Amino acid sequence: MQTIHICNHTTPEAIYPFDARGVAKRFRHAAIFGALDALIPGEIMRFCNDHDPLPLLAQLDQRYGAGLRIEYQQREPGAIVIDFIRVG
Repeated sequence: MQTIHICNHTTPEAIYPFDARGVAKRFRHAAIFGALDALIPGEIMRFCNDHDPLPLLAQLDQRYGAGLRIEYQQREPGAIVIDFIRVG
């Protein structure tokens, strides 16, 4: 059974998809940091992955602190979708 992700398109609400499954592991964190650095307050990066990125979340907390809100949209085995929201 194939798991369905909910992050297949950009929305008019300034939600930008980032599918980590298509990024080589050695470049993944750098690409994520770059994408988050490019967001302006109020914009959202919808992150999709095949596993729960707990080490990444700890790194994001250290790097951005209260400047980034993290909200799970989907948290199922093989289908993780997290909204990273830049805060003023």
